[in-house]
Amino acid sequence: MRPIPLILLLASLLSACATGNDPSRSRQIAQSGALKVHPGLLGQEVPSELQPATPVVAAAETGEKPMRMDEEGLRTQRSVYFDLDQAAIKADYDPILQAHARYLASHPQTRVRIEGHADERGSSGYNERLGLKRAQSVRATLLGHGAGSTQVTVKTWGKRKPKLLGRNEEAWAENRRADVIYEQDAGK
Repeated sequence: MRPIPLILLLASLLSACATGNDPSRSRQIAQSGALKVHPGLLGQEVPSELQPATPVVAAAETGEKPMRMDEEGLRTQRSVYFDLDQAAIKADYDPILQAHARYLASHPQTRVRIEGHADERGSSGYNERLGLKRAQSVRATLLGHGAGSTQVTVKTWGKRKPKLLGRNEEAWAENRRADVIYEQDAGK
């Protein structure tokens, strides 16, 4: 008879423990009748009563809130957030900027100011330039989607107007942004 290697013995003991009838390891769902599955998961058409009231753009992988694309979304989704030391607009913000640009194109009397911001790290001069680059990136995107050049101006605040005070990643991430400020908006 050959001795059983210690690793095989430990592995069999661990698997026996893991597959035991420990109630904390498994949960059963009480359900009567047939299991109901959302039709969208099955590749089928989703009935209107199961669809969201307004289209929502997927949230950024960083855990940001989803962006609403309705009239309320245009009023509430006015900040574009950036990565550290970056002025490139993330793809997640393109749909909301398209919606703002469409609104501006259909309301030529409306004017917006894009205010660029940076977090507190870095010199004042560096953050002023970075805030300006961020504002210019948002402006260029709005113009590219149909907003008029006279409708969109830019301003930089650098690190002077933080949205969230603090010396941690949460505050810094909230302050790396550009805000769309409606200056003249008779339609809203």
